[in-house]
Amino acid sequence: MSAIALLRSQTAAAHAMVDAAFGSHDLHDHMAYAAFLRSHARALPAAETQAATIWPTLRRRMPALAADLAALDVAMPPAAVTLSRGAAAAWGALYVIEGSRLGGGMLAKMVGPGLPRAYLGATHLPGEWRLIREAIDAAAAGEDDAWHAAMVDGALRTFELYDAAARAEHAPVG
Repeated sequence: MSAIALLRSQTAAAHAMVDAAFGSHDLHDHMAYAAFLRSHARALPAAETQAATIWPTLRRRMPALAADLAALDVAMPPAAVTLSRGAAAAWGALYVIEGSRLGGGMLAKMVGPGLPRAYLGATHLPGEWRLIREAIDAAAAGEDDAWHAAMVDGALRTFELYDAAARAEHAPVG
């Protein structure tokens, strides 16, 4: 089984939990959209920092997220401190945040008129998602079960971070 297939199967429930946590936000409503962005701002810095340890060319989305919050005149929330350490966990975090980038492109189309969408609109460059998936599979090739477990754990902890961030905002449902 490829690392991507392993991550997809082992994190499906966590992914669904995070989708449900963010699915109640009305992206047309200023306040609900601001809460959505603030939730992401709580989690993204730690996840990007971890992923950048193994993917130094990571195109960070935190500046776009900060710009969107500023455009909404909303303060930046406190960020989570850290995630799991180690290369395997970082590959798991990269899987989550780059998958989020993929989903963000679809959500950007749902953002209300006049609301900023730089963060959600920061989609993959042509071929970028495929390259990242191939890199995750290559990094995991030949690694033992403990390494694979640490990679999955890194992804699960990243999903948990986003879920906790969503709950911390107590976003109003539009």
